[in-house]
Amino acid sequence: MKKVIKNILKIFLLLFAAGIIFIVWANYSIRKESSAFVSYRIADVPETKTALLLGTGKTLSNGMPNAYFYNRIQAAIDLYRSGKIKYIIVSGDNSTKDYNEPEDMQLTLMKYGIPKERIVMDHAGFRTLDSVVRAKEIFGQNKLVIISQKFHNERAVFLARENGMEAFGFNAADVNKYAGLKTNLREYVAKAKVYWDLLFGVQPKFGGEKIEIK
Repeated sequence: MKKVIKNILKIFLLLFAAGIIFIVWANYSIRKESSAFVSYRIADVPETKTALLLGTGKTLSNGMPNAYFYNRIQAAIDLYRSGKIKYIIVSGDNSTKDYNEPEDMQLTLMKYGIPKERIVMDHAGFRTLDSVVRAKEIFGQNKLVIISQKFHNERAVFLARENGMEAFGFNAADVNKYAGLKTNLREYVAKAKVYWDLLFGVQPKFGGEKIEIK
């Protein structure tokens, strides 16, 4: 019995080690592949009709403002005002009546002078994969600039390019490394899951009628 338990423990440890190695490799690979296409500088961003602003909650669980949200909003405003983009797809979670990331982004952008007719809402951006693929399949965009923090843009741009899109990332300012510790740790696993999704051809949760941005 002791031998069986010992063998099971060995197998568990080997699988655990393999999992850690895979996560490290996946993160390195995605960062390397996307590094040439993400930047903090507007000058590095090509003129593109449409930007994809990836959603997050406006407030934290404790009711305080979410710096990730407002930094992304500011990046979208800066990019729009530079003339590099004409439209902004705001894509996020709207899974409950009282939680609406796209609407929060739309209203905040409008508050800072972005015309409503230049903002396109995608209420089915439940995951980064969904937001990226829907930008192509639903909104007809084969080229776009993705707006989020660098760690998120690396994954989003990689996914977009793997799905046949000419994608670039404009990095919003990050948050305090301690405040964003949980998010950054979760990102390590999310980058590894990218390869799982690609391997098994995972598609967005919802499709819908095409709403091409012209």
